[in-house]
Amino acid sequence: MAESLDIDAMLARFRDRASAVRKRNLPPVGGEERTRLVEQAQTDFQDFAIIGDASGVLEDGILTLRIDLRPPGSDG
Repeated sequence: MAESLDIDAMLARFRDRASAVRKRNLPPVGGEERTRLVEQAQTDFQDFAIIGDASGVLEDGILTLRIDLRPPGSDG
């Protein structure tokens, strides 16, 4: 499995999923159900976008994703 893993392609799929969540139409529901769907879409987008922004490396069969969560412009 590790030999056939294309990390860049995997990260691109996460970026594509984040984009798809942003463009996804909500079904014609209202009230509390709509609120839950909107909240879930935001969580899905956040999760996919964070992983999509990662840089990855595979060493000795271990995939390590490095994700910079610092605010833009910080020198941390």
